[in-house]
Amino acid sequence: MSIYQFFRSPVLVPSVGIGLVILSAFAVMNTQTAKSLPDPIVTNSSIASEGKEVAVFAGGCFWGMEGVFEHVKGVNKVVSGFAGGSAATAYYDQVSEGNTDHAEVVQITYDPAQISYGQLLKIFFAVAHDPTQKDRQGPDVGRQYRSAIFFVNDDQQKIAQNYIQQLTQANIFSSAIVTELSPLREFYSAEAYHQDFMARNPSYPYVVIHDRPKLEQLKRQFADIYVN
Repeated sequence: MSIYQFFRSPVLVPSVGIGLVILSAFAVMNTQTAKSLPDPIVTNSSIASEGKEVAVFAGGCFWGMEGVFEHVKGVNKVVSGFAGGSAATAYYDQVSEGNTDHAEVVQITYDPAQISYGQLLKIFFAVAHDPTQKDRQGPDVGRQYRSAIFFVNDDQQKIAQNYIQQLTQANIFSSAIVTELSPLREFYSAEAYHQDFMARNPSYPYVVIHDRPKLEQLKRQFADIYVN
């Protein structure tokens, strides 16, 4: 078990003071600078303008991803879970081993009349994670932490492909975008103790070091759609 797996264990909750000291030493080497990105040129105008839609993104630990999108206007619900592998291995202990084909993901249910799929992608690439890290995200290493978009229809696939191309051509990032695009075959909810983790554990060392800064960036860069 790595030091970060230790601090992500649901049963090993260290004191905040000690945890911050130890994690801070590692976090210095894994600091991500949030990016100011252009709006997607291609919007989801062909997707229904009312009702509910679902987006599924993977970008490292789902605690922070969930915490970010829970504060976005137009988002009705965010669930942490797994995608990419089979039902038989859709359990945190197994996924953490890194050989199940699953990624830690968030399933975002949103109102397309209030926020577009393109806007969600912009947040995903700008503040929710670093799309240039291959099979890892900051301190978390393994295929389960890959950057990925699991599209649920052809519209989402096209929008995501075009936006990645747009960002690449604009040289937004100093390294190549490695985000994978895959069709969503099935989404599996993670265990109950992972749900709303950031909101329920605001002082947890891992959350303080790696997740709360993302929320602050969301508040600064997307003030018009940030909700408490």
